[in-house]
Amino acid sequence: MMGMGSSKKSKPDDFKEAWIKIFRYIGRYRLMFVLTATLSALASVLTLLGPVFISDMTNLIQEGIGSTMDYDRVEFTAYVLIAIYLVSGLFHFFENYMMATVSQRCAQMFRRDITRKFNRIPLRYFDQSSKGDVMSRVTNDVDTLGSSMNQCIGSMVTAVTTLVFSIALMLFLNIPLTLLSVAIAAGGFVMVKFVAKRTQKYFKSQQKNLGAMNGLVEEQYTGHTVVSIYAGQKDAARRFDEINDELGKSAFRSQFLGGISSHLSGLISNVGYVLVCVSGAMLYMNGMTTFGVIVAFMIYVKMFTGAFSQISNAIVSMQSVAAAAERVFKFLGYEEMPEETEKVSVEGIKGLVRFDNVRFGYDKDREVIHGFSAVVQPGQKVSIVGSTGAGKTTLINLLMRFYEVDSGEISIDGIPIRDMTQQQVRGLFGMVLQDTWMFEGTVRENIVFNTPDVTDERLEEVCRAVGLHHFVSSLPKGFDTKISDMDSMSAGQRQQIAIARAMVGDPKMIILDEATSSVDPLTEKMIKDATNRMMSGRTSFIIAHRLSTIIDADMIIVMREGEIVETGRHEELLAKGGAYKELFDSQFDVAE
Repeated sequence: MMGMGSSKKSKPDDFKEAWIKIFRYIGRYRLMFVLTATLSALASVLTLLGPVFISDMTNLIQEGIGSTMDYDRVEFTAYVLIAIYLVSGLFHFFENYMMATVSQRCAQMFRRDITRKFNRIPLRYFDQSSKGDVMSRVTNDVDTLGSSMNQCIGSMVTAVTTLVFSIALMLFLNIPLTLLSVAIAAGGFVMVKFVAKRTQKYFKSQQKNLGAMNGLVEEQYTGHTVVSIYAGQKDAARRFDEINDELGKSAFRSQFLGGISSHLSGLISNVGYVLVCVSGAMLYMNGMTTFGVIVAFMIYVKMFTGAFSQISNAIVSMQSVAAAAERVFKFLGYEEMPEETEKVSVEGIKGLVRFDNVRFGYDKDREVIHGFSAVVQPGQKVSIVGSTGAGKTTLINLLMRFYEVDSGEISIDGIPIRDMTQQQVRGLFGMVLQDTWMFEGTVRENIVFNTPDVTDERLEEVCRAVGLHHFVSSLPKGFDTKISDMDSMSAGQRQQIAIARAMVGDPKMIILDEATSSVDPLTEKMIKDATNRMMSGRTSFIIAHRLSTIIDADMIIVMREGEIVETGRHEELLAKGGAYKELFDSQFDVAE
C-alpha cells in the first residue's frame, strides 16, 4: 500500500497527457463541445458589455443631477442592459444544458467501454487486481469524470473569455487602472499556480486510496462470516484504519490546497477592489477619469479577479478529472485478448479430447502444469482427482480457454482449441463450478441464462431431474420469483440452480467441478442420478474431492503437483496401491 510518504511525485506532463486523451476520447462530440464553448464565450462577452452601459447610465445620471436629466437616453440604456443580461442568461442556460449532456455522455462512453473491456482482457488482470479497485474505476472514477468535467470545462471557457475581453474593455475605459488591475491579478495567478502545481499528486493519491478502500470493504463484506468466525474484526478494523488514514491525509491535502487556491483568488479580488476604488478616486479628483468609469471598473475588477478564482477552482476540478482519467485509461489500455474470427466449424463434435504435453503457469516463474498428456475418448466419464493445488481446476480452466497454455496443445476431435473462438469452445461445454453464481433476476432467468428457446416443459424437466421442482413450486411466483427475494435460499439450492443451468442447454460435453459439495447426501444422490443421465453419451470431466462420487468413472486421472501420476478405473487403481489408494484410504479413515 503506497502511503503519502512514499507516493511518487507526479510528472508535469501527466496532467496534460490525461486531458489530451480525454479530448481525443470525446472526439465524436467535438461539434457539440465547440458549440458549448462558443455559447459560453458569447454569454461572457455579453455580460462584460453590461458595465459599459452601466458607466454611460451613471454618467447620464450624474450630469442630470446638476442640469436637465435625459430620461430617454437613461431609459434606452436600461432597456439595452436588460436585453443584454436576458440574452446572456439564455446563452448560459443552453451552455450548461449542452455541457451537462456532453459530460454525461462521456461518462456513459467510459462505462460502456469499461464494460466491453471486461470481456476482452484476460483473467490474469483480475487475478492481480482487487474487485473493489476495479469497481472503483467503473463507479467513483467515472463519476468524477462526469461531474467534475461538467464543472471545470464550462468554468474555464467562461473565465478565459472574461479575462481576455475584460482586459480589452478596461483598456478602452482607462489604461492606468487596467495596468493596476492586471498587475494585481498576475501576482495572484502566480501564487495560485504555485499551489495548484503541488496539489495534483495528492488528488492522484486520493483516487488510489479510494480504490484500495473499496477493495477492502468489498473483501470484508463478502467475507463477513469468515471474519466473524475467526474474530478478525480487530485486524479488519486496523487495516481499514490504515487505509482510511491514508485516504484522509491525501483527501485533506488535496481539498485543503485546492481550497487555498480559491481563498487566494478571493483575497486578490478584494485587494484589487480596494486598490481600484482608491486609485480611481484619486484619478477622478485630478480630472483624469469619470465617475461612470470608476463604477464600471469596480464591476470589471470583481469580474476580472473572479475569473482567476474560477480558473483556480477549474484547475482543482481538472486535476481531479486527470487523476480519475489516468486510472480509467490505464484500465482501458490493458492488453486485450486477440480478436477472434471463426476459422473452423464445430458442428458434429463427438468429444474426443486430447492433451498433448501441456505446460502452464499463472506466473512465468512458477509452472503449475508440467507436461500434461492424456486422451479422452468420446462419451467417456473422466474424473480428475488429487490433493489441493495439484492442478485439477487449472486443467479445466485451460480446456475452457480461460487461460492459454504456455506450450503444448489441447484439441477436440483433432481441432486445436486455439483455432476455435473462445465462444465456440465454451459453447461445447456445460459447466458447474464449486462457487455457485447467482445474479439479480428471477429463478427462470438464472436457469435459462443466455440459452435461447427454452420451453416451460424443458425447464420443469430439468428442475425435476435435479430435485428443484418442489422448491420452485413452494415459491410465491414459481420460476418468476426474484432471487433477491429469497434470503433463506441455501447454498445447496443455489448449487442445484447452477446444475440446472448447465443441463438446460443440452451441451455436447460436461464439466463438473465438485458440483455436489454443498448438498446433503440425499440431494447428492438425486443430483448424481440426474447428472449421470445428463452425461450419458457425452464426454464428461468431473473434479471430485469425495472419491465415493466417482467410483463408476471410465477413467480416473490422479494428479500430483501438475503431473499425471496414475490413470485407470477405480478397481485398477486400488489394486496398484499407489497415490489413488492413498487418497481413497485417507478418506475412508476419516469417514470411520
